[in-house]
Amino acid sequence: MEFIKIILTSVGSIIALFFSTKIIGNKQMSELSMFDYINGITIGSIAAEMATSLDGKFYYPLTAIVIYTVIMWFISYLTEKNIKLRRFFTGRSIVLMQSGKIYQKNFKTSKIDINDFLVQCRINGFFTLDDVDTAILEQNGKISFLSKVQARPVNVQDMNIAAKQEKLSFTVVLDGHIMEENLKLSGNNKKWLENELQKQKIGNVKDVFIALCDGNNTLSVYKKTDDSPKNDPFQ
Repeated sequence: MEFIKIILTSVGSIIALFFSTKIIGNKQMSELSMFDYINGITIGSIAAEMATSLDGKFYYPLTAIVIYTVIMWFISYLTEKNIKLRRFFTGRSIVLMQSGKIYQKNFKTSKIDINDFLVQCRINGFFTLDDVDTAILEQNGKISFLSKVQARPVNVQDMNIAAKQEKLSFTVVLDGHIMEENLKLSGNNKKWLENELQKQKIGNVKDVFIALCDGNNTLSVYKKTDDSPKNDPFQ
């Protein structure tokens, strides 16, 4: 009997979460503010309690979910209408670096460690701070970067060149295994793949870590290796 109760309350909690999400609105994890994130965890915890409620009082956690959902929807509605309330609940963007100058006070305010900042720089392709003009900590915790003009790559629009639109690349080999479906989608077959690998002096597909075929039918191959980077500054 208790097993059936758990099944029913679990289904009920899933339904409650579904409608709660629909009312509050769908957001990707990268778009969630800290307030949204904490409330989401809280609603999830209440739903878990509802799913395992065996005393028959499942309507207690259900009521809590409804209350949280209504309050979050109301706050979301207010923040859309009032910019001051939006800044109060979701915070505001903080300038960490501007015109090449680092603002230490804003680092302390936002609780950002300089080492974490350098990690985010590298993730975004900046391996030296000399290439960064502006860095902004957004409300969702992500850091946006603006590179210096001299560090930006020249694009075809800058050079007034008419370029063809690139197409998706297909992963045709992954960890030594041929991805047959992707190989077909790329318009090629195993014979073509073997010939291309031989051109790059690779006799066995098992030696390939990953191989990609682009829109121009060019195969990019990355072999398996046990080597370590010669210059590893993170040891």
